[in-house]
Amino acid sequence: MMRRRTTLLTGCTALVLALGTTACGGGPVSAGGGDKALDGQTVTVAGVWTGTEQKNFQKVLDAFSEKTGAKTTFVSTGDNVSTVVGSKIEGGNAPDVVMVPQVGVLKQFAQKGWLKPLSATAQKSVDANFAPVWKNYGSVDDTLYGLYFKAAHKSTVWYSPDALAQAGVEPPTSYDDLLKAGRTVSDSGLAAFSVAGQDGWTLTDWFENVYLSQAGPEKYDALATHQLKWTDASVVKALTTLGELFKDKQLIAGGQKGALNTDFPGSVEKVFGPKPEAGMVYEGDFVAGVAKDQFGRKIGEDANFFPFPAVGGGKPPVVSGGDAAVVLKDGKSQKAGMALLEYLATPEAAAVWAEAGGFLSPNKNVDLASYGDDVTRETAKSLVAAGDSVRFDMSDQAPAAFGGTKGAGEWKLLQDFLRDPSDPKGTAAKLEAAAAKAYEGQG
Repeated sequence: MMRRRTTLLTGCTALVLALGTTACGGGPVSAGGGDKALDGQTVTVAGVWTGTEQKNFQKVLDAFSEKTGAKTTFVSTGDNVSTVVGSKIEGGNAPDVVMVPQVGVLKQFAQKGWLKPLSATAQKSVDANFAPVWKNYGSVDDTLYGLYFKAAHKSTVWYSPDALAQAGVEPPTSYDDLLKAGRTVSDSGLAAFSVAGQDGWTLTDWFENVYLSQAGPEKYDALATHQLKWTDASVVKALTTLGELFKDKQLIAGGQKGALNTDFPGSVEKVFGPKPEAGMVYEGDFVAGVAKDQFGRKIGEDANFFPFPAVGGGKPPVVSGGDAAVVLKDGKSQKAGMALLEYLATPEAAAVWAEAGGFLSPNKNVDLASYGDDVTRETAKSLVAAGDSVRFDMSDQAPAAFGGTKGAGEWKLLQDFLRDPSDPKGTAAKLEAAAAKAYEGQG
């Protein structure tokens, strides 16, 4: 659910951008030009979103329909987007557009020959509106297939200001201080952290932030491409560091068993719901959307975040992710599907979801005033300012069999580690075995 992996981008060099403008250098032509050129056509879109995210994306699709006359249908795939889309293609029922949440899956789709390259209009918009890093992540063998519409920052720890105030703690700036602050919160009568262990992807995000800060960007890049083995001492060290949190029943709401029975929305509820059980929950900016829409929290007042803290003397991590729109060759409405991507590449399309909340756009020409609160506005500004320094979510870069499949690979092995964090070295060995098999299978 809501596998929106993305980043907290902090400490980034400021970029001088015309953030107040909503178009760039003449800008791309809006899909359909407002002349209902796609009347009678239906675009089927598949993606992982459910609940609030699906509802808010539908507002974007409705705006596209209003502009072009095309009808849209959204199909939620759940987390196993690769499996679901593959089966639909085999069954002759391929969607026209897929919102792909993992770089590894986008690469897999391209290598299978499933994708159409972006049109010249869409490519022009990408060049005008996005930092080159997003084009790189959307390309396979120098061909651009994916348009990154939604981004997230995955290095944020969300907290109840009341809970921290009652415990007398300030937002920490180091991992050691994070655990120390957590124990102080726990001593005040509320568990420190709500952990969504039922959703394995959240655990990969925990690991990636610890690893990027502790081991550094070069090793992160090497591990992300499996040029470095998971048995490397740096991986064992990061697992050991993460295990300090996982094994401490004082820190986790419900202990390990409670965490393994908590999904992502449930983890947000345990901090921001009507009966709080914890003071903090780690995940990306999309936590704000759940806290606001489902629990009526005012972002910046009843819910706030601090950057995921630096680990072991390293720099604070900057982990990103996002959803790329791609057009399938087997879709029945390819022309309308590409028109949708051309629309999604515009600041106008991003502004629709920005106004609804729970969304960040990597499009640098989206008017920051579109975002509904100061906290989201600042994180969006940071995302754009990060430019090419963004490190994409590691598990999203891996083959889906390892980094993106429920009940398998990294997701399952980190759930096993949460259940029993006593053997980091053994877990690293299992991760390497699973990774080696998945990368070999990828060819």
